[in-house]
Amino acid sequence: MMVRIARAALFTVFPAELLLMICLVSGVALPGYVVWTAETVVVLVFALEAAAAYRLFRANRRGGADRRAALRLTYHGLVPTKVRKIMEFEAKATVSVFLWIARRRVGVPPGATAGSYAREQVTMLVLIIFVTVIETVGLDLLLVAFGVPDAVRVPILVADLYGIVFGVAFGAACVTRPHVVSAEELRVRYGAYLDVRVPRDLIASVRPTRGYNERSMVSIVGDVLTAAVSSQVNLVVELNAPVTVERPLGGSADVTTLRFFADDPRLLLNALTTSPYASAA
Repeated sequence: MMVRIARAALFTVFPAELLLMICLVSGVALPGYVVWTAETVVVLVFALEAAAAYRLFRANRRGGADRRAALRLTYHGLVPTKVRKIMEFEAKATVSVFLWIARRRVGVPPGATAGSYAREQVTMLVLIIFVTVIETVGLDLLLVAFGVPDAVRVPILVADLYGIVFGVAFGAACVTRPHVVSAEELRVRYGAYLDVRVPRDLIASVRPTRGYNERSMVSIVGDVLTAAVSSQVNLVVELNAPVTVERPLGGSADVTTLRFFADDPRLLLNALTTSPYASAA
């Protein structure tokens, strides 16, 4: 019960505190009692979080977990799975921007074949980012012209800027995290949101396909995983045994078929149908 109350308090107070900070930074004059009340509530919530975290930590330690494992379990107990996943996505996508600038890729070992999938969506993504930039500048100038208070204008500006950063980070994550075929495994990925690792000896067959009407970027229906780019897939991998796939927002599923998109499907097709030890021979 205490953990549930702590979760509810955290996710209720944090957005309100963020809005308050934005107003203060933007120069909005707030009554003193509003600021004092808000800060008092924040202190009480942090005290509640600390108490709940301490109780979880002690319980995990008594259960036999070492210090690091107990801290991890405490974090998982306080923060809901979906929230943790979203935070991980944001962190990985942000890091991807710097990797993209440095022209580095994640998880591509020497000798492996990397299959990009970002090219098909670049045009649309660039267009969306461009339109968002124009909308952000235009809307902000319009709000200033009409004398809209900073308490309203600044949060809207921050939200629009976040949308631009998210678009860039999403594209960078897709570029720096390609599909990978190595001697040991196939990795099917979609930016920071999906990473499926399949041992080569579980792959029964690989074939090209053409699908243009996929409704979701990542979906699992039955035992079929689909990772579509711009509503398209062009490769199908059948397995002779199921692999466990972690869903983007938590949970897992066993799949035996993977449908996904690659900019050059023949590159991955050749890599998967060639003996993984042919080059060594």
